[in-house]
Formats: sequence, structure tokens, C-alpha cells
Amino acid sequence: MSEPTPDPRQGVSPTPDLPTGVDATRPAALGDAVVPDADNIDVQMVWRQSGREWPDEAAIRSWVAAALPAERQLAELTIRVVDHAEARMLNREYRGRDYATNVLSFPAELPHGVGLDWLGDIVVCGPVVEAEALAQGKSQRAHFAHLVIHGTLHLLGLDHEDDAEATIMEGSECAILARLGYADPYADDEQ
Repeated sequence: MSEPTPDPRQGVSPTPDLPTGVDATRPAALGDAVVPDADNIDVQMVWRQSGREWPDEAAIRSWVAAALPAERQLAELTIRVVDHAEARMLNREYRGRDYATNVLSFPAELPHGVGLDWLGDIVVCGPVVEAEALAQGKSQRAHFAHLVIHGTLHLLGLDHEDDAEATIMEGSECAILARLGYADPYADDEQ
């Protein structure tokens, strides 16, 4: 997601049809509140930033829950917030790109018949999120929420490899973020 891409949404309705399982009409009651019984979402804060804009584990869990469709609210996943070195190593090993990126998603590949609802793992590079937010004039919290939602949607099977996929995924992200009270993260890209 770090690499600039042309805006695939030109000429597209600002509220595209959302994919099956993503419900933009679900109430936004979660906000940044603690998600009840969120033991299914493991948050590992390996790298921490102190400050009023930096999210705590409860906020991160609430953003994941906001992105999960109702029937997947008990799905399990891990979010790991890491430093440059770990993000770079993972990006190099799994994507062949030798730099620290903002978010990586690793969908679970469980054998057929395993009765777990394990979505996978999300890795967020804290220092990259911080630097991108500053460079883009966004709050760290809003940018972090966007990337957690982005990673969660990847675990649910959404992607942005072509214009049509990107339109659906970005529309889903924007709808979820709007329910949580955050601005469209792509608004500046349209100017």
C-alpha cells in the first residue's frame, strides 16, 4: 500500500457496491470503545509510541471489529505493531521488497475441515505509520485506523491488484472509516 498508484475511482460512484460480507450499514456504535469479549483479537505492541494520538490495544480491536462482518465477529486474528527492522525483514521475505512497508497481511491457510475461524495475521509498522501520517497531514490515529481496517479487509479476501478490486476495497475502507467518524483517507488523492 505504500507505493503510489493512480486513482482507480475516477468516474466511479463514491459509494460502490460493497463485497459480500462487508456491511457498511452496520451501526458505528463501536467507535474507539472497548470491544466486549475481544479475546479473539490478539494485539502485540512490539513497538510503542506514546502520545494522545497513538492508539491503545482497545482502539485497535475496535477497528478490527468494525471491519468484520457480523457473522465473523468471533473470528481470530493477530495484529503485531513492529519497528522498521521487523517490517523490512517480513516485507523482504514474503513480498521480495527490501523496505519497511506500512501494513502487511498474512491470510490464514488452514487445512480443509479445521473448525477454526482464524483469519490470519496483520503486521503494522509503527514508525512508517507515524511518518506517513505526518507527511500526509493526517492524524496518526486516523491513519493507523485506516491501515488496520485495510489489513483486516485483506484477511477477508479483498485486494487492490486491479482498478475494479481497488474501487471495491477503497469504497469498503471509506464506508467503515466514515461509520467510525474518520475522514476519507483518499480524499487528498483526488485533487
